[in-house]
Amino acid sequence: MTDVHMAHGTTGTIDTATTEQAVDLAGALRAVRDNNPLVQCLTNIVVANFTANVLLSAGASPAMVDNSHEAADFAAIAGGVLINTGTPYPETAKAMLLAAESAATHHNPWVLDPVAAGLPWRTDVARNALAAGDPAIIRGNASEIIALAGSSSGGRGTDSTDPVTAALATAKQLARTYHCAVAISGPVDHITDGERVLTVSNGHEWMTRVTGVGCSLGALMAAFAAVVPNPVDAATAATALLCVAADHAAAESRAPGSFATALVDQLYLVSPEQLAAEADVRSLAA
Repeated sequence: MTDVHMAHGTTGTIDTATTEQAVDLAGALRAVRDNNPLVQCLTNIVVANFTANVLLSAGASPAMVDNSHEAADFAAIAGGVLINTGTPYPETAKAMLLAAESAATHHNPWVLDPVAAGLPWRTDVARNALAAGDPAIIRGNASEIIALAGSSSGGRGTDSTDPVTAALATAKQLARTYHCAVAISGPVDHITDGERVLTVSNGHEWMTRVTGVGCSLGALMAAFAAVVPNPVDAATAATALLCVAADHAAAESRAPGSFATALVDQLYLVSPEQLAAEADVRSLAA
């Protein structure tokens, strides 16, 4: 539900690092498809079906287990866990806390997507999950990342009102505090662990016209984190896959409706070699 890409282009000072030097994208995608990681999704009701299809097409196995009776047990066996605060309810908020605790206890990577952070109750839900155990990855738009850190009251619902670059310092601090990667979605995605910063510049504006694209990115990150040890690499590879698939999908679509279907197809069709060759992944100069 959060915004992903609005346009092509890059921001900031970028060195000449190649995609292969930045992240082994081909190897990461092969690892997902070879291992079929089980991804537990505690996500919002608007995007659950689309998210499950995105995971299946990419090569992962979705499990939409978000009740408090099973959340902890499932997080103990899942390869990766997504906690998404898009439509929280008291029951799912309890399940999110239990899942985060269990994932952390069993050393299973989990991803926090603090949708519409800035609204008081859901922000508390996200922060309570963070207090239960460090995530592998936090992802959101710039306003959500800033609000999660307590620096603002958030954006306009699920829409960001801040540029990506405005959230980069906050993202670095969150990454250092929680020993994780933080991914900021926007016209150019930025991913950091507090020191290293990578950017992904692929994507198409129709990604913002289909409900669930941003939220399903969090699920993809959980899938990649299950098989890629470095969280920055996992978040970057997941972002690159979704955005390269979006480039392909837009080329064969007329409008957002056909694009949504084509995007799911392309997540299945993009090869590891295509991903490595086409992804515009670069390292920001220190």
